Amino acid sequence: MKRIISIVITTVVLALMIVSPTFAAEKKGELVNNVKSAILIDRDTGTILYEKNSNEKLPPASMTKVMTMLLIMEALDQGKLKMDEKIRTSEYAASMGGSQIFLEPGEEMTTEQMLKGIAIGSGNDAAVAVAERLAGSEEAFVEMMNNKAKELGLKNTEFKNVTGLPVNDHYSTANDMALMAKELLKYQDITKFTGTYEAYLRENTDKKFWLVNTNRLVKFYPGVDGLKTGFTNEAKYCLTATAEKNGMRVIAVVFGAPSSKERNAQVTKMLDYAFSQYETHPLYKRDEAIGKVHVSKGSEKQVTAVTSEPLSLLTKKGEQVDKVKKEINMKKNLKAPIAKGQEIGTIKYTKDGKTLIESPLVAQKEIKEAGWWKLFKRSVGMFTKTN
Repeated sequence: MKRIISIVITTVVLALMIVSPTFAAEKKGELVNNVKSAILIDRDTGTILYEKNSNEKLPPASMTKVMTMLLIMEALDQGKLKMDEKIRTSEYAASMGGSQIFLEPGEEMTTEQMLKGIAIGSGNDAAVAVAERLAGSEEAFVEMMNNKAKELGLKNTEFKNVTGLPVNDHYSTANDMALMAKELLKYQDITKFTGTYEAYLRENTDKKFWLVNTNRLVKFYPGVDGLKTGFTNEAKYCLTATAEKNGMRVIAVVFGAPSSKERNAQVTKMLDYAFSQYETHPLYKRDEAIGKVHVSKGSEKQVTAVTSEPLSLLTKKGEQVDKVKKEINMKKNLKAPIAKGQEIGTIKYTKDGKTLIESPLVAQKEIKEAGWWKLFKRSVGMFTKTN
């Protein structure tokens, strides 16, 4: 394989003018009112379509579980956790107050059932049980949450627990919460849980438990399929919502609404605004192959680079024709081992020198180190070819 570090693809002519990620967010100011902070973004490009006090640090309440679910989905994707694996409930997990699915000490549920409990019922006990399975303790899982926040570049978020129950110095912002949601939505299976309005746990037992989604927009706003509500006396009514219409997915976040009705009304206004003013043009789905990269001393000589998330270009409705360029950069001197999902390149779209989208390309599968015998056979084969 030729060592191609940067490939600039021939200019692509689009049907509409592309909106830059730095496009000025809606400045009319009163699209949303009666909340402490809010933000509206396009999921695929991250473009901010509207914001209000979006960097103000506030208690996120159970919206904290957006990060909890992100780490769970990441573990599932990496094979560190299985959907049908049974997770045992500790005394500590069962003792959680607030929203719960009433797990008993020693009770076992599958990861899938626990995810239902977290995503639909906002179960604090289920969140802690899975956190303990993945990290050994809630404290260790919280450290994972904060490390992930740093990895995502979130500078105004600090977690102290996995549930969002009130505690000092546990905060986030509308902007950071939207970026967490953007990352979570890479794992499209999550909306099978967050988009479910009602379900049951412990079916066919005398302890059958009915789950009803606290996000009523899942039932009453077409296209809404997540993500997480939140409420405490301190935080008031909060919601990180997502909706998809005609291939365009957006994320809307509000903090500090005085009631659930007001919270839903403000999110509805943002969703209506996004779908009436913008549209997206799909480029790639997640896990689409883009190219191959040479791996030194690997069990295989190459690894396929795939998209890490869905990619599309955002346009404002009715704009004129313009041009964009696509650039693919692959890392050089990759050495085994390579983990599945490890970043090995980037894909970028630009217009007039401005970046519209830049997204990681990741390894499609794990590449282990080659054994000495395989490396010996390769060296012999190379010697034979050169002679």
